[in-house]
Amino acid sequence: MVDVDVLIAGAGPVGLTAGAELGRRGVPCRVVDRLPARLPYARAVGVQPRTLEIWDRMGMVREALETAVPLRGQLLYVNGEEGPRTDLRLPPEVPYGFAALPQYETERLLEDLLLRRGGQVERGTELLSFEQDSDEVRAVLSLPSGGTEELTARYLVGCDGAHSVVRKGLGLSFEGAALPEEYMLGDVEVDWDLPDGYAIRASHVVDGHTDDILVCIPLPGEKRYRMSMATPPELSRTAPGDADGVTHGLSGDQGPVPGVQHIQAVLDRLAPRPTTASMLRWSSVFRISHRIVGRYGRGRVLVAGDAAHIHPPTGAQGMNTGVQDAFNLAWKLAAAVRGHAGAGLLESYDAERRPIGEEVVARTLRHVRSGVQADPEDPGTMMLREAQLLLGYRGSPVVGPEGSRREGPAPGDRAPDCGGLLYALGAFPVRLFSLLREREHTLLLYAGQEEQAAPFDAVATAAARTAHGLLNTCVVLAPELRAPTPHLPAVHDGQGEFRRTYGVLGGEAVLVRPDGYVGVRAVPADGPELRAYLETLFGA
Repeated sequence: MVDVDVLIAGAGPVGLTAGAELGRRGVPCRVVDRLPARLPYARAVGVQPRTLEIWDRMGMVREALETAVPLRGQLLYVNGEEGPRTDLRLPPEVPYGFAALPQYETERLLEDLLLRRGGQVERGTELLSFEQDSDEVRAVLSLPSGGTEELTARYLVGCDGAHSVVRKGLGLSFEGAALPEEYMLGDVEVDWDLPDGYAIRASHVVDGHTDDILVCIPLPGEKRYRMSMATPPELSRTAPGDADGVTHGLSGDQGPVPGVQHIQAVLDRLAPRPTTASMLRWSSVFRISHRIVGRYGRGRVLVAGDAAHIHPPTGAQGMNTGVQDAFNLAWKLAAAVRGHAGAGLLESYDAERRPIGEEVVARTLRHVRSGVQADPEDPGTMMLREAQLLLGYRGSPVVGPEGSRREGPAPGDRAPDCGGLLYALGAFPVRLFSLLREREHTLLLYAGQEEQAAPFDAVATAAARTAHGLLNTCVVLAPELRAPTPHLPAVHDGQGEFRRTYGVLGGEAVLVRPDGYVGVRAVPADGPELRAYLETLFGA
């Protein structure tokens, strides 16, 4: 008899995402964290457009948009001379832009969502050890009282950071190395007249070598930035490592803490305008490593976020990649807990997410060594990739075949948003993402002509049965088709935006997974492809 279905070690953004998504699906879980409270540090600051799309699916994007500030681009200065400005512009069909939000605010919003879903964070509670067999995981926790607790869980998810107890307990390899550079961080206000919403990157270069650097990321507040810069000799130290030799992250209180005078000294050398730093909220020294696990789990124990991959913070990829790890894992883990997962569904977490982790580690390492400008992609493609909008799962064992058609998103691609969808009872159009919010698999059935909708009732009934009810269906009616379908929810594609975006044919089925990726496309909808795909996910 297990005590809880899922034990989650770590209550950062990754663990909180997993807990909130499991809670939404009614899966009991415990989220434990060794720290007594959230850290008041603006560590991970950048929020990618794809992460905002995920928060839309989770039902918390409004709170994020009201708390974050827009990140509009970057101003570049080399040896005091202004370089080309980078504007973070995305295609108009992308619903969200780049944002800046301190990590403690991200954690607050996610923890509030977890509480609304019936969960909570058990603070001051640390995973000490665990063992597993084919049926359960047995774990030992240390409690705030000083005692210990033994419990059993169906699954354990390690979201416990770069020095993960879960990763080490599994004996997973963590290949990579530490970068030699040492940096300091500070959260300050300045009085310069530079435009709001732009990151600042100022450097001093001699013979092609950068020997001094200042990076400022805007934060909510008046002229407030999280600044990073080279550590002066008097503050230099070794960041905390562990038995695996992993050196990564903030040094905490292990040594002298940077003061506002240290930040001011760098501003005096590199700031593009004369300015004075004030209101220092926190500061620290940190080191960077680049590492990735050989696999994202073993048996009933899995890892996500920094427990699985660490890398330079270039492009704000770290936290965002970890949130996507947890979002990908949660729906698969919920199906496994319910006994509704087809063979290989949970294993597909590693198959889908580890290649993404490898790509992100390699790309951020390349950027820190050669600069983002050295990337061979054209600027538009590079911008979409940095926004994490091009990451996908084509060829995954749990997506359908690509087929011969290349119009619109293929199975494994991110399901794009589109507008202009109108309910029969609606006075104004809605967006596709509104239909997908807080839902499981969504089956979109496209009717180009009235007779093409005839088999849709039977298709929807059979699909829901195979998916154990974990599926919603919506008919999308072509602009020319005015008659509503009699039994299924339907929207009218009034301006043809869905048809153009997805390149659908009449009578086609497009299945969107809970994590917002296209699972399969089937023409006709009542052919064998849809059923075969659902049996792959959920079993026959």
